[in-house]
Amino acid sequence: MAVQTRFPVQMEDVFPQGAYMIGEVIAADDFDKKRAGEVDPQLRDKISGQRVWQVRMLDPDPESRKGQAEVTVKVSSDHQPVPPKGPTTGPFRAVAFEGLTLTPYVDTNGNFPKIAYSLRATGFAEAKTSARTSSTEAA
Repeated sequence: MAVQTRFPVQMEDVFPQGAYMIGEVIAADDFDKKRAGEVDPQLRDKISGQRVWQVRMLDPDPESRKGQAEVTVKVSSDHQPVPPKGPTTGPFRAVAFEGLTLTPYVDTNGNFPKIAYSLRATGFAEAKTSARTSSTEAA
């Protein structure tokens, strides 16, 4: 049995207090293709072959990433995924992901290597509203 590099995870485990989209869904560039001057430099998923899109996310849980409140989630899809019209907080839209996976790797940027991970998904899902959010909206 081979060890899989992408581990399925639950949205609630990665973003226990929800997640908020920052900005728009944009195409992820394949820098080798871009450098070579290819007409379509968009990154393709190594497993599915689908186009890869990236979404900047804000994690409101200060403990979850030890000071790194922003994280990028890459979404594999043949067409640009459209996030659901969910609750918003100022310029941020609450979203959730389908098919969320985590890939651990060793980050060698900086003075000391550290364990890091990247997040991928297969699409968007409706964000679940927490009891705290629901009671705030009702007031």
